[in-house]
Amino acid sequence: MTYRVLITTPYLEPGGEVDRLLTEAGLTTVFAAAAHRRATGQALAEAVREADAVVAGTDAFTAEVIEAAPRLKVFGRCGAGYDNIDVAAATRHGVAVTHTPGANRRSVAEHVLALMLNCARHIPQNIAGVRAGDWAQRSGLELQGATLGLVGLGSIGQTVARLALALGMRVLATDPFPDHDFLAETGVPVLPLPELLAESDFVSLHLFLDETTRGLIDAKALRAMKPGAFLINTARGEVVDEDALADALTEGHLGGAALDVLAQEPLPADSRLRGLDNVLVTAHIGGATTQARSRSSLLAARQVLDVLHGRAPQHLVNPEYARVTR
Repeated sequence: MTYRVLITTPYLEPGGEVDRLLTEAGLTTVFAAAAHRRATGQALAEAVREADAVVAGTDAFTAEVIEAAPRLKVFGRCGAGYDNIDVAAATRHGVAVTHTPGANRRSVAEHVLALMLNCARHIPQNIAGVRAGDWAQRSGLELQGATLGLVGLGSIGQTVARLALALGMRVLATDPFPDHDFLAETGVPVLPLPELLAESDFVSLHLFLDETTRGLIDAKALRAMKPGAFLINTARGEVVDEDALADALTEGHLGGAALDVLAQEPLPADSRLRGLDNVLVTAHIGGATTQARSRSSLLAARQVLDVLHGRAPQHLVNPEYARVTR
C-alpha cells in the first residue's frame, strides 16, 4: 500500500527536502492548493479526505475535518503549538498527533530580542519619521540593567533568558513547573505572576494555549504591569485580551507592545491595535527562518514516517491514540 501524505505547511514546496524525504521512502505527496492552505471547514475536509497523513501548518483541523478523513493516521505538526488540531477528536479516531518542540526556539528567541530592541529604541517609529521628513532624536532605553520577566520558562523562554543575561539584563520568570537545573545554573528567580508583572520593564510570553492560559494577560494583569513597561507576545494571540491591551496602551499605562501572534490572523482591518503607534505587529514570523523551518519540517516528516511504519515518534502528543483501531 502506498501512503498518501497531504502537505499544508505553506513554506514547503514540491521538490524540497521534505518532499524528497517522503517520496524516497515510497510515499505519495500531495501539496494543498493555495485555497486549502489556512483553510477551514468544508474546503479543508475535502483536501484531507483521501490522506493517510498530514504535514500540517496552522490549518484548523477540527473534529469535523478529522471525521471526514477515514484513512488518516497521523498529523505531523510543523511547530511546537498544536492548538489548531482537535487532539481529542484525533485520539477518538485513532490518529496520532506529533509536534516539533524546540525546533524553532533559537529563531523565536532572537525575534523576541529584536522586538525588545525595537521597542526600547523606537526604531520603527524613527524610520517612519525619517521617511516622512522628520529628524526626531527621541531618547530610548538600554537593555543592560533593565528587567525582563518571562511568563513561561520552557525551551524558548530559557533561550531568551540566556540572551538577555548575556546583554546584562536582570531576568525573572514565572512557571508552575520550572527546570530547576536551569534555575540553579543561571540564578533566575521564579516569582508569582503579579510580582513578576510589577517588577518587569519587559514582559515576554512563552506559553502554550489551553484553558488555563487563554486570556491570562487580561485587564487585571495589564494593570499590574509596571507603568511604562512593554509587553512582548510570540506565544499565542489568545493568551492576551487584545481589547484590554488596547485600553492599556491608549491610556498610556504601558510604554508599548510587540506582537508576533494575534487572536485573529491576519490582523483584522478594524482592529484597535492598527491605530496605535506604540504597537509593533509582525506577521507570526518568530520561527520563520530558513534554519528553523528546515529543522521543524524535517522532524515533522520523520515523525509521520515513524507512525506510518509502526515506530514510536519522538514528540507524540496523544499516546492514547494507539488504543483506538480504525
